[in-house]
Amino acid sequence: MNQPEPNTNDTPAPRRPTILRRLLSHHELATLLLLLHAPIDASAKPEIPQLHEAGLIETISNEAGGSRIRLTPEGNAVLRGLGVK
Repeated sequence: MNQPEPNTNDTPAPRRPTILRRLLSHHELATLLLLLHAPIDASAKPEIPQLHEAGLIETISNEAGGSRIRLTPEGNAVLRGLGVK
């Protein structure tokens, strides 16, 4: 008996946009540079949602129960590509 092969053409899971899909604004680059040295408050900069969506930053919880923002490995890679690190 022949069994049907599994469908390998299923729609893949949506991918997170990468930095290659758009250019960063000078404000977004400045925010990445701030994050290079230390996490900042999650509400500190208006560019946070765009950088988070691009996968360049992530939210972490601090000891006081608040949230902080830090660079992801992808965000670090962007800065290395600019010769910052």
